[in-house]
Amino acid sequence: MAERVLMKGNEAIAEAAILAGCRHFFGYPITPQNELVAHMAARMPQVGGTYLQAESEIASIGMVLGAASAGCRAMTSSSSPGISLKTEGISYIAGADVPCLIVNVQRGGPGLGTIQPAQQDYFQATKAPGHGGHRILVFAPSTVQEMVDMVFTAFDKAEQYRMPAMILADGILGQMMEPVSFPKAEIKLPEKPWSVGPAKGRSGKNVLSSLHFNANHLEKSNFEREARYNKIKQELPQAETFLTDDAEIVVASFGATARIARSAVKKARSSGIKAGLVRPITLWPFPDAIIKNAVKNAKAMLVVEMNSGQMVEDVKLAVDCRIPVEFHGRSGGVIPSTGEVLDKIKNIMGGA
Repeated sequence: MAERVLMKGNEAIAEAAILAGCRHFFGYPITPQNELVAHMAARMPQVGGTYLQAESEIASIGMVLGAASAGCRAMTSSSSPGISLKTEGISYIAGADVPCLIVNVQRGGPGLGTIQPAQQDYFQATKAPGHGGHRILVFAPSTVQEMVDMVFTAFDKAEQYRMPAMILADGILGQMMEPVSFPKAEIKLPEKPWSVGPAKGRSGKNVLSSLHFNANHLEKSNFEREARYNKIKQELPQAETFLTDDAEIVVASFGATARIARSAVKKARSSGIKAGLVRPITLWPFPDAIIKNAVKNAKAMLVVEMNSGQMVEDVKLAVDCRIPVEFHGRSGGVIPSTGEVLDKIKNIMGGA
């Protein structure tokens, strides 16, 4: 059994990235993800890597583009308003088909908002992480161990599909301490013949850019990218289901909030209500088919989020609006309680 250590979520992500072969980190401090930056500042020199606190969020994402274009595993991290500043650069990275990892430890908004945890960046991550209609891979962990595991997956999938990947966490997970284990085996990084850096299997010179002066060339590039996105929608969707086989009401929730929803589902079961839970793990691509199958016997759904209802639209589309989809959420840094969610489940089933 692998050795387990007690670590804060932010620090665990940073350590996992180093073990996953990341040697280039560019960031800028913002609460509640500062421990991630601090851990990288301490550890990168020890492993022969590069840590650079840029002059701004905008500069840091540009540095990620440069390092990742050379074939390196590069990443950045921030929190909500900091991610907003990075979105132009994320669009450039997507347009150049360059893989990288972005971590968003969300805080309440809009604007500067609060340093308290929230899930108000769902729309930003899954619908519009920058201009131009591109997509990024979005992973939503619900435990510190899952944060660690997702770092390896996110880097691998970003490189497989040549696109940015984001781990969409929140202030709860970033600040929470839990036992985690790390893989012992050394990571073997893939060759990247498409990069501008040294690589096997390449002849000639590569040019990576999101700039196209010919509209027809840009259209062709966009159509090729959309075909890749459609392939990803078939191959990558992931979700966890819990007690959904006979569930008459299914709760949908992601990230740290799913832990609260799971507790409410257990309490509902103990009071005689057949409740279940479906937890999207990939927010893009969204696990439509898994959710649709999870509600095959359900009379209603309840979506629980730390926002004003951003995942609700995707859930309704996933179930083809076949059953009622209700919502319960708290916003701006307020965390929903198990009791609130349980009361909502009882109210829905009492009226069903």
